[in-house]
Amino acid sequence: MTHLSVNLNAVAMLRNRRSVPWPSVTGIARIALDAGADGITVHPRPDERHIRRTDVFELVTLLRQDYPGREFNIEGYPTEDFLTLVERAAPDQVTFVPDDPLQSTSDHGWNIEANRAVLTPAIERMKKAGIRVSLFINADPAAPAAAANVGADRVELYTGPYGGSLKPEVQAVHLDALRETADAARAAGHNARPGQGGLLVNAGHDLNLVNLPPLKHAIPDLAEVSIGHAITADALIYGMAETVRHYKIACA
Repeated sequence: MTHLSVNLNAVAMLRNRRSVPWPSVTGIARIALDAGADGITVHPRPDERHIRRTDVFELVTLLRQDYPGREFNIEGYPTEDFLTLVERAAPDQVTFVPDDPLQSTSDHGWNIEANRAVLTPAIERMKKAGIRVSLFINADPAAPAAAANVGADRVELYTGPYGGSLKPEVQAVHLDALRETADAARAAGHNARPGQGGLLVNAGHDLNLVNLPPLKHAIPDLAEVSIGHAITADALIYGMAETVRHYKIACA
């Protein structure tokens, strides 16, 4: 079963349009978790334009007290401030993304070799804190081996080009590239860490109820998908609880 992690950035962005505490980030998280979501994802950016630092710790309290066993995933660029925040929050997983602070959203994966000096000490620091590390990568069969070599536990496939493709023939090309990268991740993890199996594969960006099932079919052992924008949009139609149930079926 592929785990579903609900990204709450869009919910927080809606809240931040007014000086009022609704929609409640923790309240929506509770609805999603009660409906069967396997975890929660947030990407707290330095300007707090959506998820705030206070949200991070309120979600930690919610998950640890009321939903033990559900996962908390924090995404971000590994600055000193971000690493300190993650150490304090102690999530189950941290996903390093190569975002510039001014980007509206993530739009590419790491060039791991070019950023080895940034990633290696950050990964070691997270490992010492007992936090699983995933690296956001493009659909590139060479990337998983590089991720394994700097110590990552998982990779998250950037699925934006696939998810954003409106032409079936273009989407098929991107899906093939994602499949090849997932194949490479299994081999890279096995070769880099003998006896521990493959490098597990997560995925995220522009996934929805239409394009998620073909991705799951192409990568049956997909460990986790992190979805926010489409889930929030679908929740306007179905409600959050019913939307999560739809996505859980798609993950199956």
